[in-house]
Parts: sequence; structure tokens; C-alpha cells
Amino acid sequence: MAIDYGGKRTGIAVTDEMQIIASGLTTVATKEIFLFLEEYLKTEKVSKIIVGDPKRMNNEASAIADEINKFVEKLAQIFPQIEIVRMDERFTSKIAFQTMIDSGLKKKQRQNKALVDEIAATILLQDYMNSRRF
Repeated sequence: MAIDYGGKRTGIAVTDEMQIIASGLTTVATKEIFLFLEEYLKTEKVSKIIVGDPKRMNNEASAIADEINKFVEKLAQIFPQIEIVRMDERFTSKIAFQTMIDSGLKKKQRQNKALVDEIAATILLQDYMNSRRF
């Protein structure tokens, strides 16, 4: 599972058991993320959660980094059995937006920020899986 944490919305992506391809699952209101995860993890097996690590171009932490660090700490406390991995998420939102353009989505559809967050989480997870293969 991958989480693209945001101040308002959080994108979530998952992969198949063989860990071949990442797929967008949903976007949830960030204030409801732990409720969502508790319900989801009751029925689905997740061994690892990849959480985006937002950095600026100069490699410094972004403005939301402190909030994400707190989220990761709480995530580890609530789900100690699940490994949490941080991964650089620079450009995932831009790549997600470009993916929407390339796939032919109309301008109105591309303005759906929830969809951008879900696609960004999918890109994050696919990048993680690709990095593990090579």
C-alpha cells in the first residue's frame, strides 16, 4: 500500500499479491485516514505501507514534512505489525497530472484533485516496486 498524504486529502494505492502492478484505491479526507485504514486493514492483508517523503529540489524537507512525520509516528503506533517505508515523492503530483493529460481526460476531469492524489499514490507505489526489482 502507498499513501500520498496531504493536508486535506490523502491518496491511497495498493498492489496485487504478486506485487506486479500498482492500482489507485481511493482518496480519503485526511482527517478520516486512520478510520479508513482501520476498516481496510480488517479485511485486507498489507505487509508494508509506503509513505511519500516530500522534499524540495534542494533536498530540504517541504512545509508539510512535520505533519507527515507525525502521521507516520501515529501510523507505526496503531499498526506496529506493518513495516512503514518512506520514499521520495518529488514530482509524483506533476507526473500524475501529466498522466491524466496523456490518458485523454478532459480539463474538468483533470481538476479533480482527489484523482490527482490517488494517481500520485499509485505512481509512488509503482516506483517503489520497480526500485525493488532492479
